Amino acid sequence: MTSGEEPAGPESTPPAEDPADTGSIGSAEDPDRPPSPDDKEAVRQAARISTVWPVVSASVAILVTVLVGAIIAFRPHEPFTFDIQWMDEIIEHRSPFWTVPALFFNYAGGSIYGSVIIPVLIFLLLLAFRRPWGAVYFAVASALSGICVQILKNIVDRSRPTTILVHVDTGSFPSGHTANAATMVVVLGILFPRVWVWCAGAVWAVLMAISRTYLGAHWLSDTIGGLLLGAGVAVIVWAPLAYRLAKERRQPHPFFLSQRARAERASR
Repeated sequence: MTSGEEPAGPESTPPAEDPADTGSIGSAEDPDRPPSPDDKEAVRQAARISTVWPVVSASVAILVTVLVGAIIAFRPHEPFTFDIQWMDEIIEHRSPFWTVPALFFNYAGGSIYGSVIIPVLIFLLLLAFRRPWGAVYFAVASALSGICVQILKNIVDRSRPTTILVHVDTGSFPSGHTANAATMVVVLGILFPRVWVWCAGAVWAVLMAISRTYLGAHWLSDTIGGLLLGAGVAVIVWAPLAYRLAKERRQPHPFFLSQRARAERASR
């Protein structure tokens, strides 16, 4: 070593590559890198895993509805004790003040308004929000829920309460109005996962169930079965579409709900 020369230090080695960064979407080195096929498969696998427990829960809800229907089928003219107690309480509190909103829910959840006009409007709005898979999901879930309701109604053939204030068809279990409301709430809650959407939807579904018993159109157990069936069907239909719906939700759309996406893009 000659004078003035500095001793050679250990050779600098490049930092080891973090295995977690290899193949990750939007890594720190290249956040704008398009996802590789392995990335997409990893996302699909995660989506499949994340749907397992919701599907199990939905299957249990539908199974409970079917079992309750089977019990009722053996005693179609004998309501449960809690059904009678609830109906007696409801009848005691009937008044014009409560009848008007109950009739509103009757028309909003059924007839041509609830079965045709409102679903078509929601379908068109989802298309306007550039949510074609969401529109397909809503249409399939609503149709399948309605079909399941009619099948159970005809098989169980339960007698309705005698104190009915509105015109109804045959078959009391499960409540079609309530099942339709539950399906709509779960679908919209999945498509627009915001607290206020779920809270407003839960209030809507519960009020729909109460209104059906208030009008004497259903027993309380009918509305519980409708809630379980409608929600369960919505989750079952969601499972095979979960990846497409999650991917679609990240796409921009022209209305106020896309403001956050625009802000994120502007900050990049």
